[in-house]
Amino acid sequence: MNGTWLAHYSPLVRFLFLMSPLLVWSQNDTEPILLEGKCLVVCDSTPTTEPAGNALGMSVRSGTGRIAFSALRNNNLEPSEMSNRTMIIYFDQVLVNVGGHFDPARSIFQAPRKGIYSFSFHVVKVYNRQTIQVSLILNGWPVISAFAGDQDVTHEAATNAVLVTMERGDKAYLKLERGNLMGGWKYSTFSGFLVFPL
Repeated sequence: MNGTWLAHYSPLVRFLFLMSPLLVWSQNDTEPILLEGKCLVVCDSTPTTEPAGNALGMSVRSGTGRIAFSALRNNNLEPSEMSNRTMIIYFDQVLVNVGGHFDPARSIFQAPRKGIYSFSFHVVKVYNRQTIQVSLILNGWPVISAFAGDQDVTHEAATNAVLVTMERGDKAYLKLERGNLMGGWKYSTFSGFLVFPL
């Protein structure tokens, strides 16, 4: 068979047919990309003209960084000398601590990586006719607060939730800014998790 039968096809088809051995050789000559373990592929929604990293404009991060915690107050013990001095609200039972970044002794969460984190809290005051104010503190500064101050309710909660950007090493905890928790604070909760890394 000679090459005259190619004359019946368009120039593009003829070109592709003649170049196919080179194309196959190029494809087989490239090194395969091997991904080990769990990976999270994050596409850049605002790529630059010269993408950093790789030609696909993607960054690959470890997918093993699951981070979440939830702690509660399981008894009605009066606030300790430590909590009276720091006004940090302490939690005596940890329900979830995936990654181990919530310190139960100090009731402080420390971010292991930069990302968007979600926090929520529910602090109960019992038989207390004062108003309480609870704040989520990030690196020493209040981010959000909640109040509970109904004089006619025996059990009332200060509740709030927020998304925040945290850098690696940033610390978050709950602080009693106003009032006291005399009479107990059972059923109070503090929870947080990494929404996604940055």
